[in-house]
Amino acid sequence: MNNANKKPKVIAIVGPTASGKTNISIQTAKKLNGTSSKPPAKQSSASAFTLPLRSGEIISADSRLVYKDFNIGTAKPSKEEIAEITHHLIDVESPSKTYTASRYKNEAAEKIKEILNKNKVPIIVGGTGFYVRALLEGLNIPDVRPDEDFRQKMEDFVKENGKEALYKKLQESDPKMAEKLYRQDSFRIIRALEVQNATGQKMSELQTISEPEYDVLYVGLNAEDRDFLYERINRRVLLMIEQGLVEEVKSLIEKYGRTNSLLKTLGYKEICEYFDGIYTLEEAIANIQQHTRKFAKRQLTWFRANKKINWFFIDKIDSATIIEEIVKNYHKK
Repeated sequence: MNNANKKPKVIAIVGPTASGKTNISIQTAKKLNGTSSKPPAKQSSASAFTLPLRSGEIISADSRLVYKDFNIGTAKPSKEEIAEITHHLIDVESPSKTYTASRYKNEAAEKIKEILNKNKVPIIVGGTGFYVRALLEGLNIPDVRPDEDFRQKMEDFVKENGKEALYKKLQESDPKMAEKLYRQDSFRIIRALEVQNATGQKMSELQTISEPEYDVLYVGLNAEDRDFLYERINRRVLLMIEQGLVEEVKSLIEKYGRTNSLLKTLGYKEICEYFDGIYTLEEAIANIQQHTRKFAKRQLTWFRANKKINWFFIDKIDSATIIEEIVKNYHKK
């Protein structure tokens, strides 16, 4: 292949929650020193020898990290971690608004260009499979502005009739799209109905696949022993409580109200139920752990559909070895 026709090389580190993606991605970005053949255009050759070159920058692929003030409950990278390696698409939208996958695809693609123009390596990191597929696998998503009135109407429909009735509504209007979605995923079901309502066309017809724009090294993190991952999830939830998750939810409600983004986010939803007296705090914590374990299972189901992912088991391989393998495989591509 002619060099001029080569696709830009990027790394994608994906996997379920609590699998260690943040740490692995930051350390990988540091270890990629030497991948740039020349210093950034704004930097003189002399300064390139005196300043450390950070060869990787991270683009989040997490549908909750985009929201400001969603910190503890989303296990957002700390200020210290972000200071180590530049992160993108974190804290870009207010929780009072809706951030769509089509917007993510457009903004993430621009960030990839910016990073490549600095002769650095884009590292896409996250557990939102839909974002990863849209950005890296050529999934084209209709760019339809959120219709808050329609969404509220559908939310009310769910309260009155249940999630199964909502799913049946999509089955009747767009059976092909319904097959692709989980019956309980009311957020994406409502989005599909919303797009159809706005455009008059089925979401399944508007979502098309084109040739991927990038040469992607896919890295997946998982545990061979599922109980190992589940125990990590349970411990993480307890740590979030210790770090002040309850207080964070109180603060979010005071600042933004009970927004859809808040009530659709693991951890925050259950703490709201605790505030409402539906569950005790101990029950809410147990619910967060259970719901997060189920969420991790769904994440793995989504990512396993991508046969290009190179899987590493965090209960069998230490992080240093995983990072070495990522860097080595990147140079081989």
